[in-house]
Amino acid sequence: MVATVRCEEIANEKFTGFTANENWCLLEEAVQSGPVAGFGKKLNSILYTSLLEYDADATYFDEGVRSAKRKQLEEKLLQLVQPAYLSMLGHLRSGTLEKFKEAFEEALNGGEGFSLAARNCTQSYMALFDERCTDANVELANWDCSKVRDKLRRDIDTHVASVRAAKLLELTSSYEAKLNEALAGPVEALLDGANNETWPSIKKLLQRETVSAVSGLSSALSGFEMDAKDKEKMLTSLRDYARGVVEAKAREEAGRVLIRMKDRFSTLFSHDSDSMPRVWTGKEDIRAITKTARSASLKLLSVMAAIRLDDDVDNIENTLTSALVDTKSNAAVADKSITTFDPLASSTWEQVPPAKTLITPVQCKSLWRQFRAETEYSEASRRNNNWMPPPWAIVALVILGFNEFMTLLRNPLYLGVLFVGYLTVKALWVQLNISGEFQHGVVSFELKFFIPGLLVIRLNIFS
Repeated sequence: MVATVRCEEIANEKFTGFTANENWCLLEEAVQSGPVAGFGKKLNSILYTSLLEYDADATYFDEGVRSAKRKQLEEKLLQLVQPAYLSMLGHLRSGTLEKFKEAFEEALNGGEGFSLAARNCTQSYMALFDERCTDANVELANWDCSKVRDKLRRDIDTHVASVRAAKLLELTSSYEAKLNEALAGPVEALLDGANNETWPSIKKLLQRETVSAVSGLSSALSGFEMDAKDKEKMLTSLRDYARGVVEAKAREEAGRVLIRMKDRFSTLFSHDSDSMPRVWTGKEDIRAITKTARSASLKLLSVMAAIRLDDDVDNIENTLTSALVDTKSNAAVADKSITTFDPLASSTWEQVPPAKTLITPVQCKSLWRQFRAETEYSEASRRNNNWMPPPWAIVALVILGFNEFMTLLRNPLYLGVLFVGYLTVKALWVQLNISGEFQHGVVSFELKFFIPGLLVIRLNIFS
């Protein structure tokens, strides 16, 4: 009984002395804020000193009681220092993770392959963590740091996966941006100059730029050691993106097709075959010029009507030509005694899937009607400007009007009357803006001169 009481007193004294030990207090405080170099060595020294002091004071008591009380003291001391040990492991884990991140980023920036850099850095810093855990080990305890180690490994794997996803996204975004830059502008230019080679040229451009981008991305992905299926999925996605850029640009340009058609008509109507501005002499075949300009505009409409990136064949241009330009076909449609089928009274083209349709047949018909209405003024205006009579008529007027001309010369009063009449007509022309009204087709004016008790004079003018 004496041994039990006395050994317990000694053990309590040593435990109290340990808690008040200056070295332990400094070590406990330091480990709260960060890792402590030589933590295990320092803590082991303090623990052994406290236990050795107990052994010295309890050496003369019963060995069984002495050993039991020493075991209890040891457990109490280990229970006291365990939080500090766990804090030390936490600092080691977080510190190792930060150093891993820095080293991993440096390796990637240095051009090392992603998977190789991740593997080397993981092995290196997991070994460093194990080394530091050994240094922080408490010899009296049989504590297992595997849970902290597993947590570190999960954190490293999570960071690697996050960086991997970011790098892959950066790669794909980079190649998508290059494709967008390489395709959008040229496709717009090719569609603006629509002709028979437009879609073959777009298809060739798409194939060339897609092959280049896919090859570059495939090389860049080699450092990631990806699964074959995942790699092919990314390359297929890039191919689809390239095609999507072309289709999106085609749809965008199709929305402006009426403006494009009017611009093309205006350019061809007002410029000659050498792209020089026309000098209108009155001898031009305005009807032929108009027909040529409209045919070119219809060509643009047929090119814009559908996406043709595959080898499919369609009959859109012939359908539009026969329905909108062919005079014989139009005459047949206009003849009420003949029942004909309108090929444009549909929302789909033959041999063209709806997904590849940009402008439906019925939309083409509506666009052409609006285009004709907005371009007819150019033709009419140019015809109305050709008011000069032909040369033979001028010669005939000179010969046949010679007598009247001589009469005017013999009687100057006639010249005065004609001059006054000219001024009157000129004033009416300006005040009524007849030249402006002629631009709108047939115009009817009424000039009423009210004379009390007399008649009303009406003048009808036709452009």
